Amino acid sequence: MKKMITLKVNDEIHELAARPADTLLGILRQFGLTGAKPGCLNGDCGACTVIMNKIPIKSCLILAVEAMNKEITTIEGLNNAPIQQAFVEKFAFQCGYCTPGFIMNCHSLISHHPQASDYKIEEWLESNICRCTGYEEIKAAVKSVLAQYQENR
Repeated sequence: MKKMITLKVNDEIHELAARPADTLLGILRQFGLTGAKPGCLNGDCGACTVIMNKIPIKSCLILAVEAMNKEITTIEGLNNAPIQQAFVEKFAFQCGYCTPGFIMNCHSLISHHPQASDYKIEEWLESNICRCTGYEEIKAAVKSVLAQYQENR
């Protein structure tokens, strides 16, 4: 049986009827927000990563009803965040399927740890999997944004 729920996604309010078993990932895709990708669908790969209340989460593991009264940001809601440009400049993508999840995770990393060490960067990158790259370009993208923040302080 469906229940009416309200979600705040990318600063927009969405009202919809959802089943108790509907995942946030599935609902986001119904909204036409396809940046979060269905990868493993069990929380291992990170392709579905979004930010909920400023924390990166795997949207395949969260029920839509659990996301009520939370602020959700998808890749479509970043609006050219510095990490997006850094991914382009540092060639931090290959096929691109996992890229939105990495960008969301890296964006949150930079927000929470503006002076992140190499260890902290590697620790955060462990939550996302890419089979096309060795992660060096992704690390370089994160470090370039962190360096920009340090210069602007």
